[in-house]
Amino acid sequence: MDVLQKYNSLRRTMAESYSEASQQSVDKALIYAAEHMREYMRYNGTPMMDHDVAVAEIVAREIGLGRNSTIAAILHDVLRIANKERPEEVESLSREIREQFGEPVLGIIVGLCNISNIKLKVSKEQANDFRDMIVSYSQDPRVILIKLADRLEVMRELAIFPPDKRRKKSWESMNLYAPIAHKLGLYALKSELEDLALKWLEPKDFEYISRRLEETESERQTFISRFLVPIEERLHNMHGLSYHIKSRTKSVYSIWNKMRKQNVPFEGVYDIFALRIIIDCPRELEKQFCWMVYSVVSDCYTPNPKRMRDWVTIPKKNGYESLHTTVSAGEGRWVEIQIRTERMDAVAERGIAAHWRYKGVNQGAQTSEQWLSRLREALEETTHSLSQRFEAKPSTSEIFVFTPNGDIRKLPEGATVLDFAFDIHTNLGSTCTGGKVNNRAVPIREVLHNGDIVEVMTQKNQVPKADWLNFCVTSKARGRIKSFLREEQMKYARMGREELERKLKNWKINVPIDEAVAYLGKVLKVRTGREVYSMIALQKIDFISIKEILNQWISGEAEEQRRVAAAEAERKKEEQKAAEPTTSSHRSDALVIDEKINNIEYKLAKCCNPIKGDDIFGFVTISSGITIHRSDCPNAARLKENYPYRVMEARWRGNADGSFRATIAVTGADLAGLANQITEIVTREMKLNMRGLNFVSRGDGTMQGTISVEVSSATVVDMLIHAIMRIRGVQRAYRVNN
Repeated sequence: MDVLQKYNSLRRTMAESYSEASQQSVDKALIYAAEHMREYMRYNGTPMMDHDVAVAEIVAREIGLGRNSTIAAILHDVLRIANKERPEEVESLSREIREQFGEPVLGIIVGLCNISNIKLKVSKEQANDFRDMIVSYSQDPRVILIKLADRLEVMRELAIFPPDKRRKKSWESMNLYAPIAHKLGLYALKSELEDLALKWLEPKDFEYISRRLEETESERQTFISRFLVPIEERLHNMHGLSYHIKSRTKSVYSIWNKMRKQNVPFEGVYDIFALRIIIDCPRELEKQFCWMVYSVVSDCYTPNPKRMRDWVTIPKKNGYESLHTTVSAGEGRWVEIQIRTERMDAVAERGIAAHWRYKGVNQGAQTSEQWLSRLREALEETTHSLSQRFEAKPSTSEIFVFTPNGDIRKLPEGATVLDFAFDIHTNLGSTCTGGKVNNRAVPIREVLHNGDIVEVMTQKNQVPKADWLNFCVTSKARGRIKSFLREEQMKYARMGREELERKLKNWKINVPIDEAVAYLGKVLKVRTGREVYSMIALQKIDFISIKEILNQWISGEAEEQRRVAAAEAERKKEEQKAAEPTTSSHRSDALVIDEKINNIEYKLAKCCNPIKGDDIFGFVTISSGITIHRSDCPNAARLKENYPYRVMEARWRGNADGSFRATIAVTGADLAGLANQITEIVTREMKLNMRGLNFVSRGDGTMQGTISVEVSSATVVDMLIHAIMRIRGVQRAYRVNN
């Protein structure tokens, strides 16, 4: 039979609502699919293409999508089967589809194939993550709608599938796809998916409820007719009101769910049906007419205020609009009444897309972007973490990866194998040495991607390392690593303290251990006593050196050595200044810096804040003239290596006089009055202008802070640091960049 004749039902659907060009494109897709799908059959021996065309009909007729979506539904198995059985042909097939049907069609098909490749696992606990992952692959919102149509067609034909497939697909439909359809406002599709799933998951319950609905049908119709009499009498008398009333029986699944949750028999479910009053009126009069009808209903029967739902004033995110009220019909019976317009009913039955179809918008035209925009808004609410998901990649910065046995894990974008290992279990992360991603051996820092299957490799002697913090991104992994490192440091600190206490006792050095450690920290240039103890425990410093340092400190020899060294350094600097020739041959081209720094074409670099007396160099910038850097500036090596031709020699004028701001960092014991002592030295002893002071307690018995002062040269900074270091309790003082 000719393929176009065989699938004429779809062609008629296209002819009813779409342009001639769209019909021709669909015919072309049918012929193309028939050529590539000829040999593939379903479980009952019927052509696989029957499924694809049936999906396309649901897409076009029941959901209301346009030409590109219909074509993608027809062709999606062409690429999916090639991906599975003939991967070498995928590239050429993709190129053909792009050339013949356009990039949007290919994009939709690729998204559908990605969802098909997900190995879904029957797990209530992970249903939310699987739903998130399904939607994360839908970069184009039409992908998830077509996937729902595909699943609906499968469920309608589930009898042809093997028994094990029936239960798995039924579970997926009920727990994964039906909730997505519900959030998109596809209520008819959602209810049918749930009923079909229940039919195979709970066949006895399904059969019982279906039979009871049939048996009570006549009684319901009689009750409804009697109930509507007063309402219809009043509605008929309303001038200009055009309406009709439909009754909707609850789905089998909804009744089953209520019986189960409320633990009641079939007879205990009172709201088995709902009545819809559907109004035909212009768009601008919709709210007015809906509330007029509501007033009629509430006059005839007493409403339950707790069951009032106003989605006319503020529609749901998925576009659903309706007034819901539940009224008492006497004898303990309650009836739900839904009041809406024809347009609202179309949206309620078929979701967002129906709104634009109802208004007569050509789905093949550019205006399809309007409903796509609305659909994106609805999809933001699809699951708890899908906000702003529909961009070139999941913009929530989440990825979904699998364990070898199919469990799904949700991680932030940029997560590594190590993050994955810690997400599974702390011990697994702590002993991780690498992994396998899609059966490929990788290091622990390998970045994971959506859909990866990850296996963790471990070794018993592996422990967390400090450098792991450089590439771990999850708070769980970083927290566990830091916790381990703290515990290790505390362990070594206890060991080091115990060893030092024994040594001080043996050496008969009678000073408090905390003071001794504070002094050792100054000499060793570490911030905390804990670090000193760790150095001792890890044998990074020997006890002979420690004894020598402490003896010099107690005898005062160390203080004298510092004073002599400071004086010698000052003397050499003065000699060097005096000996500087004004026209030195080797420095004749050097830039001379003096107190007029702010009035000429060079300025001090903010990255290192040079002060008179610092060893400096000039760097020619593109737009800011010459910048003066310290020779030990953090950027010096890079500038000299990358731009040697822009580096120039510079020096301070010997008799230059100016004011510079310097910042000194101080770390010490958290003692009362320590900050006051530092202030005294700055203002009274050194007679310097203080421009800033900030000290904070660190909670471990130490404090740290900074002092900003105005100085005339780097020599003054050295003298100030030397004076601060003499204060008892100060562990470390050093100059920092402003």
